[in-house]
Amino acid sequence: MGKTTTTVNLAACTHDVLGDAEGYRHIFIDTPGTLRDKEILDKCLEIADDVVVPMITEPLCFNPTARTIANVIEPTGLPYRVLVNGWDPRDGMADLKDTQKYIAAKGWPMMRTVVRRYKIHARAIAEGTVVTHYKESGTAYRAREDFFRASLELGYGGAA
Repeated sequence: MGKTTTTVNLAACTHDVLGDAEGYRHIFIDTPGTLRDKEILDKCLEIADDVVVPMITEPLCFNPTARTIANVIEPTGLPYRVLVNGWDPRDGMADLKDTQKYIAAKGWPMMRTVVRRYKIHARAIAEGTVVTHYKESGTAYRAREDFFRASLELGYGGAA
């Protein structure tokens, strides 16, 4: 569901905004991708202040996201927000709108920021880099913009 990409890039953007402040203001944890490792996820949530739930704009992701929120996140009482992730603008607005409608119907808090799908993100994992270090291009700029907006909207480094 884009958890690793979201985690490392939010952390990179937050660091870029805050710099090397002494001590830690935010710690980002990439959690397991299945509920089979629920014990690990539970331990992460015990020390968390908030949760970002990335949700890809594909209907096959709707039910797993709903199960995770209902069975794991909501029982903790932690504040959380759903981040629409992996939307490809070349596919038109239907997938994005359907995902946003689903989130709204569930009553989940949804971020205004939408992270668009770019091949550059998949390549970055293979190259061991993060969004703040992508080679300059229009795509890299737009990809960075998504994560900077998300970081600021979440209050990680400033107010939106």
